[in-house]
Amino acid sequence: MQPIEKFYSALVTTRKKSAELRTSVFKLRTMTTSMREVSVDPQHDSTRAVQAAPASPAHDARYLAVRQATQALAAPLSAEDCAIQSMPDASPVKWHLAHTTWFFETFVLAPHRPGYRCFDPAYRVLFNSYYNTVGDKHPRPERGLLSRPGLEEVLAYRRHVDEAMFAMLSETPSAALPAEVASLIELGLHHEQQHQELILTDVKHLLSRHPQKPAYQKQWPLTPIRARTPRWIDIGQGLHEIGHAGPGFCFDNETPRHRVWLDAFQIASHPVTHGDFIAFINDGGYQRPELWLSAGWDAVTARGWQAPAYWTQRDSQWHAFTLHGEVPVDPNAPVCHISFFEADAFARWADARLPTEAEWEIATRDLPLSGNFLESGALHPLALRETLADGQLAQAFGDVWEWTRSDYGPYPGFRPAAGAVGEYNGKFMCGQYVLRGGSCATPASHIRASYRNFFPPDARWQFSGLRLARDA
Repeated sequence: MQPIEKFYSALVTTRKKSAELRTSVFKLRTMTTSMREVSVDPQHDSTRAVQAAPASPAHDARYLAVRQATQALAAPLSAEDCAIQSMPDASPVKWHLAHTTWFFETFVLAPHRPGYRCFDPAYRVLFNSYYNTVGDKHPRPERGLLSRPGLEEVLAYRRHVDEAMFAMLSETPSAALPAEVASLIELGLHHEQQHQELILTDVKHLLSRHPQKPAYQKQWPLTPIRARTPRWIDIGQGLHEIGHAGPGFCFDNETPRHRVWLDAFQIASHPVTHGDFIAFINDGGYQRPELWLSAGWDAVTARGWQAPAYWTQRDSQWHAFTLHGEVPVDPNAPVCHISFFEADAFARWADARLPTEAEWEIATRDLPLSGNFLESGALHPLALRETLADGQLAQAFGDVWEWTRSDYGPYPGFRPAAGAVGEYNGKFMCGQYVLRGGSCATPASHIRASYRNFFPPDARWQFSGLRLARDA
């Protein structure tokens, strides 16, 4: 039996025993140790940021690992869970499963696999996200209206594409794939890892809207840990380089590497906690317009914000909805599900500011890429815990994406890649802010210090928090 057949045979069995498959998501670290990195020349133009090295025999194993990880995330959910769209910014799990498959069919198989037969021509429109170069697309706010195809047909679509991809990767394992094909496959795998995180954040929002507040995962692996006292870390002035330095994959928006001048500044050793944010709330933070940007105050008054997303107060105790259900807020864990507006207001209340993305990258450049990622199984920020050497940041990677004060814009000399994949990042460089570091829902192999996430300033459904900075 071929590996792809074994995978789908196991999938049919384990979907009937979801408790077993549910635990597989927490074993992803071992599944992904063979993931191949891609060489990128940081001195070349930005179109090189999605080019790949020749394929290796492990390429098919990496492909299967990423694809299996996505379906493992969907295993605890019913077909009804997978079909619902809880708000325009979120997408149904079924759509995520199909769209990540559409990417490989549209950009790899259709143009580069002779004789490939598309599963259903209608999917080209139904599961296109924002690629105008490809053609028409179904409106994003109406993805939840796609009652058809059903979940089982979407899984059949994934199998159809996976079989074709696996055949492509396995036919000549000792030979190099064309550079263009290898780069598109690598981009597709990292694209799918982005959607793994989106599956969790979108499911969390979906379940939070249910009156019974059901849990995605019932066990609660978190235990209270005593508070750590944050300290200020000094970073001296100087000329620095930021951006992807290689080797390894990066998105085009992380290039080209370039020099920036930074004045001396200080940055907090730890992210802001729930307890810190409760102090902000208790001091009237959401009722004091002088703390807020104008657009932020408009959002507070129009939407009635009084606390981070998913928080409710009962008997003077704050509770938060999590992927494990509703639990008391842990004051020692990093605050999450706050907008840029809330992060900026808190920083002003604390007589500090948000770091720029250049400051954040320089402050974390020598840190190991370790932390509370998807593979830990926590699916929630963990309490402040690391005790690092002087001058090092704690919990910079994982737990929560950290808002920066930087607008999401092009680096000097940035040029999007040619063709439809050039729409991946560049066209969103307007009206958004950069976040850094990854979260508890980010796959560990997906993150790096130069990674630039970005969202509109009012977005709250992601695992987004903050770390303070101030001028020296």
